[in-house]
Amino acid sequence: MSDAIHKAFGRIIRRARELQGWSQEKLAEAANLNRSYLGEVERGLVSPSLATIAKLAQALRQTPSSLFDALEEETVD
Repeated sequence: MSDAIHKAFGRIIRRARELQGWSQEKLAEAANLNRSYLGEVERGLVSPSLATIAKLAQALRQTPSSLFDALEEETVD
């Protein structure tokens, strides 16, 4: 199940980034993350830390809880 959660979270981050009209490079810069790491997050290959989730949320002008709410909606069977 954790693999599915990572992939779902990655889709949420990608959608939020695309809604901003941002490239991965732009979001990575805004969140002070490595672009290749962000790509791994978006593809669900890594499990981001809470600190990373907070950085992404702030850069995307969202709250961490809104990202988790979206994750819950996406993973409800």
